[in-house]
Amino acid sequence: MFRNWRIGSVNGALLAAYFIPAWTLVAFTIFEAPVRGLYERPSVAVALFLSDHMQMAGMDTVRAAWLLALGRLTVVAFFAIYLVLLCIPRTRKSGGSDEALGIALAIGSIISFASMVMASKVGEMAALRLHATELLMLLGAAIVLVIERPAAAPKTALETALEAEAPLALEQAELLHNR
Repeated sequence: MFRNWRIGSVNGALLAAYFIPAWTLVAFTIFEAPVRGLYERPSVAVALFLSDHMQMAGMDTVRAAWLLALGRLTVVAFFAIYLVLLCIPRTRKSGGSDEALGIALAIGSIISFASMVMASKVGEMAALRLHATELLMLLGAAIVLVIERPAAAPKTALETALEAEAPLALEQAELLHNR
């Protein structure tokens, strides 16, 4: 069953196994109580940066918290789509699920990088370590995704027969010194 899995597929599945529950829990905590959810450990750096450096009022902070939760849920949705596409063997072998993984990695990297920068600005070291770790996981998966190519599909009998045929007369050299 696991003979035709690529390293990128396994890596993406492991990332999805981490990010789907972790970021869903954070997003739903923010949706439930925006200010309290924003001031919990995974988002505290964003909350402190918004209140200290951006000097946002209460309702603006709630809107920013909802936007952060929406971004996190978007990443979760693309990871879930990736897992669904990964379950289809033909799609997995051809690399058709890599687009959903790439979108999740891109959006997740942007969110983690911005959160990491905000954590460094406010001096929140625990949040800085968390966001830096998440960013490194996402960037590592992106590098594997870019470097690893999908496996070549086995050639059909027709493709093999077409390659074995003699070259066409138009493809032969016209002059003797072009052989």
